[in-house]
Amino acid sequence: MLAVTVCACAACGGKEDYGSAVPQTAIPRVELMPNNPQPYKIIGWRQKAVDYDSYVFDFGARYPAGAVIWLDSSRRNLPQVTFGLYTAINDSRQGPTNNGGEFHESLNSMAAVLGAGLVGIDKTNQHGFNFVKMLQSYFNSATGWNIMMNNTTPQVALLGGGYGRDWWYDVLPNVLFYAICDVFPNVDNADNIQRSIAEQFYKADSTLSGCYDYSYFDYAQMKGMVNQIALQQDAAGGHGYVLYAAYQKYGDARYLSGAKSAIEALDKQQESRFYEILLPMGVYTAARLNAEHSASYDVEKMLSWVFDGCKSVSGRYGWGVIAGKWGRYDVSGLQGSTTDGGGYAFLMNSMKMAWPLVPMVKYQPEFARAIGKWMLNNTNAARLFFPNEIEDSLQWLPELKEHTGALVAYEGLRYEDAYSKPELKGAHPVALGDGPRWTSSNPKESMFSLYSTSPIGIMGAMVDTTSVKMILRLDCNVTDFYAPRKFPTYLYYNPYPVDTSIAYQAKGSSDIFDIVARKYVAKNVHAEASIKLGADQAAILVELPAGAKIKREGRTLKVGREIISF
Repeated sequence: MLAVTVCACAACGGKEDYGSAVPQTAIPRVELMPNNPQPYKIIGWRQKAVDYDSYVFDFGARYPAGAVIWLDSSRRNLPQVTFGLYTAINDSRQGPTNNGGEFHESLNSMAAVLGAGLVGIDKTNQHGFNFVKMLQSYFNSATGWNIMMNNTTPQVALLGGGYGRDWWYDVLPNVLFYAICDVFPNVDNADNIQRSIAEQFYKADSTLSGCYDYSYFDYAQMKGMVNQIALQQDAAGGHGYVLYAAYQKYGDARYLSGAKSAIEALDKQQESRFYEILLPMGVYTAARLNAEHSASYDVEKMLSWVFDGCKSVSGRYGWGVIAGKWGRYDVSGLQGSTTDGGGYAFLMNSMKMAWPLVPMVKYQPEFARAIGKWMLNNTNAARLFFPNEIEDSLQWLPELKEHTGALVAYEGLRYEDAYSKPELKGAHPVALGDGPRWTSSNPKESMFSLYSTSPIGIMGAMVDTTSVKMILRLDCNVTDFYAPRKFPTYLYYNPYPVDTSIAYQAKGSSDIFDIVARKYVAKNVHAEASIKLGADQAAILVELPAGAKIKREGRTLKVGREIISF
């Protein structure tokens, strides 16, 4: 070991009073998940994210599927050329020669740019393009909505992907755009768009006045709408997230008021209306408001809504987090339908849910163990969507698994096959996708989904292994957007029934403080130290400069002006 801990854990804190250890709050559905998911394997998420970017943004890609990116010169919304990505491999509705090259989705393009940025790729200057600036073409001004949307124009929107008729499709592009602007600040015109989004969301929340009982919201008319889509009260979580980010960026008290109003509406719901990702964004925002503004939102209730899922037939019934074993595989932790055909999990949702929930534990560390255990299962199971990580006998297109260099995943993982392929009868689970069902002209390789894989950089930037199998190092800062992130902060969960020591890698001469135990666990660390984790317990370790003094100030622990714990 390159360096040693120079004080014993029990003595590191001296006589300083840093408060009592934080009791952990269990989430019942997470308790159904195994501590040692099997078979166990953590893939190299960071490298896969880097390789995915290299393939997806290569206009001359040589994989059998060919290039999956093209230029869109229609100049919708802004006088600039933008780019499109296939939603799924060879989707017949898309590409440079179909529908004028204008059918592409921001939820795909934005996720790919965000994920690349998180693993350190400069998307403002790559292959001669500013891909971040090009995303601004999704800002829909001609419609009068004046927010980012999933398509550049209504002319292609109804071909698929939602347009003004499914609320989460309208809110999530703005959540993504705010995140991208934090990763890539100071891009020309981005500030104008962020301001417009904040104003529109503030007006919308003011109009809604605590009632989010709608299928979607018309941001031009400022009017809630009901159609055949289930009511989406969890859109309040997305509104709250964006408005709180806007408050952090601009300091406008109206945005803070709007964020509180949206999260209050979410908190007052009587049941889970969970679907996709907006409720977890609301959970994170509620936790920050609790910590930073002394609010009292029921985060435990909201987390249970996420994991237990929607049980209302008037909502997205059955949507939640899977807990169980399919065949010989533990698939706990994945997000999707818990009821469709015995269960239908989706990669995009499973990866994106880590974005808000991992940094959330900084603000409410009583959930560190629950989130750590969930992420151990989620990260392990998420690899099964990739065709090179699951047996040929459990996937729909083994003959094409090298079609994309094993970089593009299947859209979904089902308990059982949905297409009645004879070879898959009785197989559990089955990797497949819905692409061939979107339109009769779609080829079978449309089961491989860029839309689902594009957020891979979230996992690539967040997840790392340690010196001990099944103990992961989760970066709590990397997706904690519009927040102070001066000191490295990591979540660890020890799934073993005994205390277990890991080798902690420090970036410099450091003291390591655990905000769950409320004590130092190592001091004067140079490069590496051995740190003991309690049996079946979690730690949130903050890496401080050696000798930095922690002071207790009201409800917070601070180093200088920086809050390290609430």
